[in-house]
Amino acid sequence: MPKKEKTLKNITIYAIFILIVWGFYRVLFKLPDNIEETILKPIIWLTPLFFLLKKEKLGISSLGITLKNLFPAIYLSLGLGAIFAIEAIFLNFLKYKTFNFGANIGEGGLMLSLMISFATAFSEEVSFRGYIFNRLWGVLNNEWLANIITSFIWALVHIPVTIFVWKLSLSAAVLYLFLTFLFGMGSAFVFARTKNVFSSVFLHVLWQWPIILFR
Repeated sequence: MPKKEKTLKNITIYAIFILIVWGFYRVLFKLPDNIEETILKPIIWLTPLFFLLKKEKLGISSLGITLKNLFPAIYLSLGLGAIFAIEAIFLNFLKYKTFNFGANIGEGGLMLSLMISFATAFSEEVSFRGYIFNRLWGVLNNEWLANIITSFIWALVHIPVTIFVWKLSLSAAVLYLFLTFLFGMGSAFVFARTKNVFSSVFLHVLWQWPIILFR
């Protein structure tokens, strides 16, 4: 089997695995965020990547885990991050129907929310931008097509939490998924500019942290 076909097969298997396994978890279980995001998600999302990298005979640098272009990654993510932080606060309003900016401040709320944000961002960005987008870009040789496909899958992964955990109305769920899709495109965009997954991780934290903190 040609190399590109093998890579596409691996991408498809991995994406379906995340959609099904994490989707069923969201439907059937609900544990505290700190357990889900710092323990369960890294195990479920990142363990398969270890075996895929071994199968592909590639190292973690192929996922964008590198110190190269680190400072450009930080600058670029900070630039877009301000926009997505505002979007995240708006998403919270969709979830809670109010702007309760002080709910999780105090008693370690700031540091705990930041830790959860980084854990979530690392697992999700390594999986989607470092692996799926990066590999798909190489197969298709088209950055924007790979970006759109990856961001669409990214939005699909968020459907179970939208319906079964947050229980959003149809209109709010559609808007949330659309904004999630837009974030996915922005995250892949910064990754494509730097080839460093930490650009996407930093951007994700700026998007995710208000969602966790201001509720």
